[in-house]
Amino acid sequence: MTTSETNTLGQRVKELRRTAGMSQSDLAATMGRSESWVSQVERGVQPVERLSVLQALADALNVSVRELRPDAPQTEESAPEDRAGSNDLDGLRVALTGHPALGSLFDQPPAEATPSLADLHQQVEKAWTLVHASSYAALSDHLAKLLPSIETAVRRAPAGELTELHSLRARAYQVAAASFTRQDQADAAWVAADRALQAAELAGQPLEVVASLFRMAHAFMRQQHMEQAEQAAKSAVTVMAPRAEAATCPPEELSLLGAMNLVLAVINAREGNRAGTHAHIDEARGIAARLGEDRNDFDTEFGPTNVEIHAVSTAVELGDAGLALEVAQRVDASSLSPERQSRFLLDVARAHAQRRHVGEATAAILEAESLAPEQIHDHHLAREVVRDLVQLSGSRVPKPLRDLAERSAVL
Repeated sequence: MTTSETNTLGQRVKELRRTAGMSQSDLAATMGRSESWVSQVERGVQPVERLSVLQALADALNVSVRELRPDAPQTEESAPEDRAGSNDLDGLRVALTGHPALGSLFDQPPAEATPSLADLHQQVEKAWTLVHASSYAALSDHLAKLLPSIETAVRRAPAGELTELHSLRARAYQVAAASFTRQDQADAAWVAADRALQAAELAGQPLEVVASLFRMAHAFMRQQHMEQAEQAAKSAVTVMAPRAEAATCPPEELSLLGAMNLVLAVINAREGNRAGTHAHIDEARGIAARLGEDRNDFDTEFGPTNVEIHAVSTAVELGDAGLALEVAQRVDASSLSPERQSRFLLDVARAHAQRRHVGEATAAILEAESLAPEQIHDHHLAREVVRDLVQLSGSRVPKPLRDLAERSAVL
């Protein structure tokens, strides 16, 4: 499917959805897909060519496949796979399905040569670079190839390389878990985090186990399973906090302890517990002060700046917009990844929206979009803010806000 054909299909889906009186979330729920997937189809960045998917779309919209796409193939066998140019994580979900390297158990030779340890290191680092940039299109394709390669390598490597390979496998699955969480696919995030945890233990890397629990806690939070998220985070804090009292505690361990306290702060904020929220933010501040710098141990980006970003975010969750904006004025997030900067600006926009500051909120979220467009177009909180700002504007929606709403398929 060409770009123009994809755009035409997306426009048609949007028109038919509106005619049916459905929101994007309604259509997503009917199809068993994520709202971000529907958004990407309508914006023309998610091609749809398989007849089964077209049929599901048509059924959900109560139209025929031909009405949806006149040139649709008659049979699924005649339709090529729709992975090229995909901006969703469906390919990565498929890579997680079934046994990761079943052929190895039957001594089948791999389809391609197994990459070297050096190559796998480079590919895992590239995956983290992509997730920190919120480049999910490229990330999905990259990990869908990388994960099977690592799984095959683990089952064919000499004993001397196993520890390092298991550690790489843990980090690769942590990337997958982080990306699924940020794209509202928490079920897949949980699976990836669980595999990361297992690999980390086989590698004999306790801190990698904690890093995997960090990803698992985020997956549970996205599923609104706060008790399980809290258990995952608390189990790590209980073990690590006494160790952190030693002056010789490694900075990597302090980073993970601080990151877990930030998880607990977010959980408390979402449950409306101000005292608990502030206690964990203060604990994280103390740990960050000991580190004395912004770090990125285990790709948590923990440090003084990230603590203050979480202070803003948790204040917004608690409805304390004034406190959030006061703290935000002291934050310089320019040294962090585009994903972190964008998420910070999204929380600033949410705070301004709570105070009905349409202009300031719009400016913040537009800046966030410039840093990480995929995240802002697809993140449920960003879309909620845009909807709120459009409603607050009444009949006079500023053109930049209206354009953003169109790009995010909110209008």
